Amino acid sequence: MSSGLPARRARTALCATAVAAALALPLTGPPSPAAAAPSAPPGTSVTTAFARAAEAHDVPRDLLVAVGYGETRLDDHAGLPSQDNGYGMMHLVSNPERHTLEQAARLTGASLADLRGDTGANIDGAAAVLRALADEAGLDAADRDRLGAWYPVTARYGAPGGRATARLYADAVYDLLADGVRTRVDGGERITVAPHRVRPERGPYAGTDADAGLAAAAEYRSALWNPAYSGNYAAGRSSAITTVVVHVTQGSYAGSISWFQNPSAQVSAHYVVRSSDGQITQTVREGDTAWHARSANPYSVGVEHEGYVDDPAWFTDAMYRSSAALTRYLTDKYGIPRDRAHIVGHSEVPGNDHTDPGPNWDWAYYMSLVQGDGDGATGTPFPTWGSDVSIRQEPTTDSARVASLPGPTTVRVACQVHGGLVEYDGYSNDAWSYLPDRGGYVSNIFIDVDDAWLPGVPTC
Repeated sequence: MSSGLPARRARTALCATAVAAALALPLTGPPSPAAAAPSAPPGTSVTTAFARAAEAHDVPRDLLVAVGYGETRLDDHAGLPSQDNGYGMMHLVSNPERHTLEQAARLTGASLADLRGDTGANIDGAAAVLRALADEAGLDAADRDRLGAWYPVTARYGAPGGRATARLYADAVYDLLADGVRTRVDGGERITVAPHRVRPERGPYAGTDADAGLAAAAEYRSALWNPAYSGNYAAGRSSAITTVVVHVTQGSYAGSISWFQNPSAQVSAHYVVRSSDGQITQTVREGDTAWHARSANPYSVGVEHEGYVDDPAWFTDAMYRSSAALTRYLTDKYGIPRDRAHIVGHSEVPGNDHTDPGPNWDWAYYMSLVQGDGDGATGTPFPTWGSDVSIRQEPTTDSARVASLPGPTTVRVACQVHGGLVEYDGYSNDAWSYLPDRGGYVSNIFIDVDDAWLPGVPTC
């Protein structure tokens, strides 16, 4: 499902160097002058905006960043709305059932236009809403100093409907706090959150298990079951299932599931796949007609993927592999050919004006996983960072580019070797990793670990 956002890379690598150019890493322009809170001078950095908002509303700065990162990867998408009409880095929402955008305007005095389009105002507005929710929950000053105490507040901010969905949302934010955040926003500014050892105080959500008990009702054995509102799909089918339609949510995983449960949505999909780990939630029975692709609804199964079409960082290896396994299950179950005539993007369905999954979706890699047996994965998995990172035929910057990593993802490393020296963003390294799934080498600079030589990986 997509609102048709333009193909705009929002978070890329920083400054240009000759080697970076050789690696084909794109450049970004200067920071937007709209990145300042209303009370701050023009040009205030995003880091400063988070600090100001956190102090003004007594909200933990790292929680504020983690909420924004979980919602949008700290991308404002040029002020364009998400699928449930949420705006900005912090996803302030305005739809018939949720009004955090309007609430932020009342609390801060900022205009709706500023809250939608000005990053500083958006961050300040989100902090004000979180503080208001904390006050409603009875958090006093001492409570507000404890990250764990904000768990119920976080759940209500992101998914105020069913408790299972709210817990999916809050758990994702607290996973980010545990792992830490390291990213860059438009213009190259680095935003970080150090890992926290925090025990979530789940309060009313303590008895809600986001995993156990939900899986038993799902048709796909690896999925959770979290049903959409009955008015957002049609019972039964008018046609045999012959197609799988690939979508991108234009929003977060839990937020999209929550949107399908919103009576105002009038949309749904059969499955939703999470970016970080490939977790899958089923929201509509396969035998019912989800409303996801207009003319294709009667004969297709809709699979949503968490993320935004203009930001390849959402399309992780875990997501690709999990989704491909789901699609293999569907093609086996319904006798669907595993080809691009029957596994299509939303944009390829007749009568649709949507752009998802967009140009950053790696169809060649995805179809290779769908058409494979799923058991051939080799190598040790490692996370990566950077955008449009080149995979080279040989471990040098001047050898042929055989593939690329659109954004941060997970790769499988078979072995590593010393090759051509690469210098980028203050790092220097001559180690390269061989990626059997991609058929080439990537500089270890872009493997997101502290060591230049990967631990536990043999020499090629």
